[in-house]
Amino acid sequence: MRSTMRRGTAAALVATVALVVSACSSSGAQEGAAAGPAEDAEDAGTITVEHAQGITEVPADPQRVVVLDMGALDTLDALGVEVTGLPQANVPSFLSKYEDERYTDVGTLQEPDLEALARLDPDVVIVGFRSAGSYPELARTFPTVDITFDYTDYLDGFAESAMILGEIFDKEAEVEQALAGIEAQVEEIRPAGEAAGTGMVLQTSGGEVTMNGADSRFGLIFTELGVAEAETDVDAAAHGEVISFELIRDTDPDWLFVNDRDAAIGQGSGAAAEQVLDNELVASTTAWQQDQVVYLDGERWYIAQHGLSNVPAMLDEIGQALAK
Repeated sequence: MRSTMRRGTAAALVATVALVVSACSSSGAQEGAAAGPAEDAEDAGTITVEHAQGITEVPADPQRVVVLDMGALDTLDALGVEVTGLPQANVPSFLSKYEDERYTDVGTLQEPDLEALARLDPDVVIVGFRSAGSYPELARTFPTVDITFDYTDYLDGFAESAMILGEIFDKEAEVEQALAGIEAQVEEIRPAGEAAGTGMVLQTSGGEVTMNGADSRFGLIFTELGVAEAETDVDAAAHGEVISFELIRDTDPDWLFVNDRDAAIGQGSGAAAEQVLDNELVASTTAWQQDQVVYLDGERWYIAQHGLSNVPAMLDEIGQALAK
């Protein structure tokens, strides 16, 4: 599917996703009609959505919206969709308006507050990534949609995820326009990525260093922007594979892309990434000597991970670094 996106046919992908969702809506309406005569009236006000964990019928034009994923929150914010509740811990600074008391705090991403959710009686609950494990429990009570996608097919997965939200909130045209802009941005940056040489994505936390590959949340640097992986044999662990400074020296990447996890999650107990990496072994690499160490915005890359406004900012960060 990625090859389709790279030929500049983001709009075609969006149309395909819309057809899939529309077909699911039609199927759901037929199933509902078999249940009883009252269903015809109900179907006129619902939409049936296929997503990462199944098929869910949600009200058309939902008013009470709970979001348990910061990337999805970024997308809804970009689309002008009003949100009722969200986990207010670790809200990225670029979404800080959602820390206001007018929004209901509904626990954490990993542990939603079911009582708070019950009081809100949401029309739809959006989960994804960190909160996806709560889907089975939430779906028993509330219309719940999972927008998680596969990092290894980032652009296509993100497009489908965003289109699900566009379909739910009748914002398909706005999503399509935003995706077309993102596709153009990727195409603009990719030549510089392909010419950059090799790269390694590192994450620091509590003084420990891990390496992240193409199948990680940072993988679009390789899979979409064309930077070659300096080391391809990387364990697909949630927070990366623990590595030594000797491995960094021996791999000798042309670029280092670094996420300070402690800073991203607001924990100041560990040494900053710059301090952790400031040693003779790392300093011997081409990346260090050529001043090609990029410290990523952890709120965007680690906390939010996606979003119609956030992804362009992530891409711009890499584009500006490669263009220096």
